[in-house]
Amino acid sequence: MGAAGLSADAWSRVVFLEDPVCDGCGAGFEHDGGAFARSRCAACTAQPHAFARARAACVYDDASRALILRFKHGDQQQFAPLFARWLERAAAPLTADCDAVLPVPLHGLRLLSRRFNQAAEIARPLARAVDRAFLPDALVRRTRTDSQGGKSARGRRLNVRSAFAVTPAGARAVHGRRLLLVDDVLTTGATAEACARALLAAGARAVDLAVVARVRTARTLPT
Repeated sequence: MGAAGLSADAWSRVVFLEDPVCDGCGAGFEHDGGAFARSRCAACTAQPHAFARARAACVYDDASRALILRFKHGDQQQFAPLFARWLERAAAPLTADCDAVLPVPLHGLRLLSRRFNQAAEIARPLARAVDRAFLPDALVRRTRTDSQGGKSARGRRLNVRSAFAVTPAGARAVHGRRLLLVDDVLTTGATAEACARALLAAGARAVDLAVVARVRTARTLPT
């Protein structure tokens, strides 16, 4: 058995994202060569996200989804340090520049039912590994939003609009700092976008994003 109890077969089926990737959203390019390593996809060039840069450890597909769901809903927290190690590698350009690491927060009621915030459990060992401050309570989810699953890109944006806020203590902690926001999955970027906007409004210098997995295709422009 491999790390976190993964069989060799389960490990081999995870599609890790390697350079070149889009610097803005972390999507893989289908081009070879260093000339593409720091470029951005057409969507990010035309309309950048509120977060400055993004990296993902792997593609979100059947293999990675099974692992993430075992961690997120199966209470198999041995995956947290494994995912943190994946991000330490995949997001190295971002961790090198950041001043602090923080997770996408859960609403209190959802945290109560799930008993842990999966993003925080990944962000904590990542912050420790790269020797950066960990800010688990700077950002809060003040609205218990519906699940993002099954919603269109526009529906996702509307669902999380104004859902996040920075606490007074958090505002002091993030002011003037470059932050690394951590989550498990990136789909359209709506949740990370809402978080980044709240942090920037509170005085953060910049916000980057690191996720365990992201959908294979680059985002589409909003309509």
